[in-house]
Amino acid sequence: MKSPIKSTEYREPQATTEELDVTLIELLFFAYRDFTSDPDAILASYGFGRAHHRVLHFVNHWPGLTVAELLDVLRITKQSLARVLKQLIDTGYIVQVQGPRDRRQRELYVTKKGHELAVELALPQSRRIRSALEEAGIKDRAEVERFLRAMVNPELRAQLDRSHSSSGTGEGGT
Repeated sequence: MKSPIKSTEYREPQATTEELDVTLIELLFFAYRDFTSDPDAILASYGFGRAHHRVLHFVNHWPGLTVAELLDVLRITKQSLARVLKQLIDTGYIVQVQGPRDRRQRELYVTKKGHELAVELALPQSRRIRSALEEAGIKDRAEVERFLRAMVNPELRAQLDRSHSSSGTGEGGT
């Protein structure tokens, strides 16, 4: 058994509070926790988890998304996706079809049931966003979008452009 750490072994933080934006970091943690809590509760009733939500969200909004593209967007391993995707296909939420140009590609589409679940999961999140914007007195939604876009790694921002163009909402809509 390891011996307990002596108080003299603790190190003081190297960065000062001014160098670390602790307030915003914590706000992002708490906001994400609560933003995902409503869909998590819904997903649990289906025996699904957060990974299922992410897959459903992107397949619903980007019909015909290939498995390779989904792996790139989610930044997960093929093995991690395989289990979740199999469950969603086996339970009738997603269908997988052969690509028309490349028979090796597998395109993903939500079924009616999959679309309904994706909407059910997105509704409480949309309500939470609207409520938070209103409570904060934010009138310029585009400003919030610019901030969130800037939080995404620059080399990955092209994925956001696809999201806006395929959803038909363009800049300023979700």
